[in-house]
Amino acid sequence: MTAPLQEHPVLVVDFGAQYAQLIARRVREANLYSEVVPHTMSAAEMLAKEPAAIVLSGGPSSVYAEGAPSLEPALLDGGVPVLGICYGFQAMVNAMGGTVEHTGLREYGATEASITDTSSTLFNGQPSEQSVWMSHGDSASKAPDGVRVTATTPGAEVAAFEDDDRKLYGVQWHPEVMHTTFGQRVMENFLWRGAGLEADWTPDAMVEELAAEVKEKIGEDRAICALSGGVDSSVAAALVQKAVGDQLTCVFVDHGLLRDGEAEQVEKDFVAATGVDLVVIDAKDRYLEALAGVSDPEEKRKIIGREFIRVFEQAARDIVADRGDEEHPVKWLVQGTLYPDVVESGGGTGAANIKSHHNVGGLPDDIQFKLVEPLRSLFKDEVRKVGLELGVPEDIVWRQPFPGPGLGIRIVGEVTAERLDILRAADKIAREELTAAGLDRDIWQCPVVLLADVRSVGVQGDGRTYGHPIVLRPVSSEDAMTADWTRVPYDVLAKISNRITNEVSEVNRVVLDVTSKPPGTIEWE
Repeated sequence: MTAPLQEHPVLVVDFGAQYAQLIARRVREANLYSEVVPHTMSAAEMLAKEPAAIVLSGGPSSVYAEGAPSLEPALLDGGVPVLGICYGFQAMVNAMGGTVEHTGLREYGATEASITDTSSTLFNGQPSEQSVWMSHGDSASKAPDGVRVTATTPGAEVAAFEDDDRKLYGVQWHPEVMHTTFGQRVMENFLWRGAGLEADWTPDAMVEELAAEVKEKIGEDRAICALSGGVDSSVAAALVQKAVGDQLTCVFVDHGLLRDGEAEQVEKDFVAATGVDLVVIDAKDRYLEALAGVSDPEEKRKIIGREFIRVFEQAARDIVADRGDEEHPVKWLVQGTLYPDVVESGGGTGAANIKSHHNVGGLPDDIQFKLVEPLRSLFKDEVRKVGLELGVPEDIVWRQPFPGPGLGIRIVGEVTAERLDILRAADKIAREELTAAGLDRDIWQCPVVLLADVRSVGVQGDGRTYGHPIVLRPVSSEDAMTADWTRVPYDVLAKISNRITNEVSEVNRVVLDVTSKPPGTIEWE
């Protein structure tokens, strides 16, 4: 049974926009539940979901081009409030009888918009001049009948329209991006004022409803949770424990690919805070043996995923045997999969398979468990809010994201015990210095990468060295879908570099990755 607050979602219709997931996230920030659906879904199917409102995303096409995604007029006649953004705005104009054409007046990037009615639904309480983020080569030259034009820009005389009677609204720019000064206010005005929705998707509501879903799914069965000590698996474990109590056993596999101190934090801090039933398995040798001689990153991910499941299958059998209750085997495996994991693994609508996550698309076909992924529809910031609501320790909730395959994909080359020790030592230094500088909340993630198959010449003491380079990859992001490299102060970078090259004898060079995402991913492998 669908949880009550998710029965009437705000649908984000994806017309191929790079920001479709970001729009969904902005709706969540307005404390309303959202779902992304493809533009290929029929209007009847969308309306059958009984949405509370609909947001039409941008996209790369021209509405008048052959084969361009179309908008069924029925979607606008269904009595559901609709907001069109960029291409979605132009699709509305076209479907409602207005005119969209290639005027030759392109607008890309920051643009000044003139608001003609600052008391309107979308622009209530905002200044008459504001900076917005544009990305369009076509423009609406004639507004549909029955709507009010409420904004213009130098390249678009119809840059926004409103129809309060039919609850139809549109803006040519992208309110979802940070560069649009009053973007979130426009989104909230549409949702709260235009659509009249109540902001009820709050952390306590998320906890209650997600726990209810888990309880209904698992029933009286037993479950084990793949606990890594990271934010996602820790929150998933706490949520499932709230739902099913002692039907859950958490299994922590020390596969030897963890950062320094992580095993101890899980065994002590997390258990003390949540009281979960925890089983610890030492599988270091097993993983090293399986990864021996393997350098290909995708193959490493597949191996780690396969061994991950095999270890858990044995753990499930051992748990049943220890309790002497063979009539109630473990049927469910709990994982901390998030929405960005699903999208990047090709699970989102029209999404490319950027990489395999060990828990999405990286699991063996003959897995013996049914999966329960209570956080699968959430973004990272929502997961943190849920974790705090559940009482998960702040040191865990605010940890930087760490990939499921661990340090195995932060070693470019074969994974060996020696190389893991080198990387662990360098990673520990980087984390210590970033924490000492008070940057933990400013940096989304700082992967430390060992270029194991690369050697560089150096001079240490009075001798020539031939050591490994270490890459620092500090990034800033909101949900890992896009990211930019973080401008860490030079003195902090210098201290990290000096300590690593002085304290980790195998490393003689530290380099900084200044690539955004796209084109690069956050992790190197």
